Amino acid sequence: MDTFIKASGGVLIALVLYLVLVKQGKDISLLLTLTVCCMVTAVAIGYLKPVVSFINSLQIIGNLDDTMLIIILKAVGIGLLSEIIGLVCADAGNAALGQTLKILAGAVILWLSLPLFHNLIELVEEILVSI
Repeated sequence: MDTFIKASGGVLIALVLYLVLVKQGKDISLLLTLTVCCMVTAVAIGYLKPVVSFINSLQIIGNLDDTMLIIILKAVGIGLLSEIIGLVCADAGNAALGQTLKILAGAVILWLSLPLFHNLIELVEEILVSI
């Protein structure tokens, strides 16, 4: 929690710097934004490590397939990354690029999820056969 508060304070300081720098030139303020986004993402990854280990323990308990959990984690990563990049694009004045990236991310997540859908269909077929 302490790290979150420090990161939040850093973001607020970066915001004030951004507001000062944007008057001088958009290039420097954009670099500041990218740097702070990367730093905050690194902090977020630190918070997600225990979540991944918890998911791994659930996988062992439930005897789940590795590929299914990997697909889910990749989908979450793609969603978070596209959201961050989309916001940076909007901040740089090109929201269309950010929105296009989000559409691409949605398509990639659907593509990644195809094995999950196939397994779901097989499970439904097994249940219907057993009835």
